[in-house]
Amino acid sequence: MSSTFQVTFDARDPRALSTFWRDVLGYVHPAPPGVELAPGADPLTAWDEFLERSGVPEDQRNTASALEDPEGVGPRLFFQQVPEDKVAKNRVHLDVRTASELRDDERMSALETECDRLVALGATRLRRHEPAEPLSIGFIVMADPEGNEFCLD
Repeated sequence: MSSTFQVTFDARDPRALSTFWRDVLGYVHPAPPGVELAPGADPLTAWDEFLERSGVPEDQRNTASALEDPEGVGPRLFFQQVPEDKVAKNRVHLDVRTASELRDDERMSALETECDRLVALGATRLRRHEPAEPLSIGFIVMADPEGNEFCLD
């Protein structure tokens, strides 16, 4: 029997970081417990209202955030507020697989296009690794707005 898992990010600003990753991956913020969202309703607004109704003090309302794959295939992402900044390289990172079926110049061009989109969302480009067959088909290393490294693959 297999287990499901979620990927947890430590963050200074869980809401902002989850919004970045929502836009990168096409994930969605889930509705608060017991809340049925109307079509087109903003789940973050629903969370604001839920936390206020629940009496959560305003300074504690950005301690966590979550994302889910709208198709129910990918893992849940959880963002938890921590007091310290990131100080070293990640030991685990995400590979954002946007061009895994492509090769050579076509692949690297597709990765560059996606890199430009993610930089506009707040990511930082760190370095490009050229294809080196047979062990690597090329990728771009990036960092999210809080410095967590990830790869465009």
